[in-house]
Amino acid sequence: QVQLVESGGGLVQAGGSLRLSCAASGSIFRINDMGWYRQAPGKQRDLVAFITSDGSTNYADSVKGRFTISRDNAKNTVYLQMNSLKPEDTAVYYCNAVQQTGWGTSRNIWGQGTQVTVSS
Repeated sequence: QVQLVESGGGLVQAGGSLRLSCAASGSIFRINDMGWYRQAPGKQRDLVAFITSDGSTNYADSVKGRFTISRDNAKNTVYLQMNSLKPEDTAVYYCNAVQQTGWGTSRNIWGQGTQVTVSS
């Protein structure tokens, strides 16, 4: 089984920066896309950014230009650099990995989440 271990969350002031890290361990074969989701209080869990195994990226409009997702395949780690943070970025951030389980089938693997709080 794959385990995702997240780190880097915390409390910052508006305009500050944080870098989230997510390290995958265990049975890490056939992991393709990795990404970050977030869930604010009372809201659904939404995609923030994802990155493919080849390095292609995609971002939610709300974070485009401020956040950068990257990955180190040698370390099986994905990062989310968050700059110019706003109070609306406050949420629990979840690491996600997509693991192919068969031909045309896959499963989502989730970290436990890390709290990011941005004060005004």
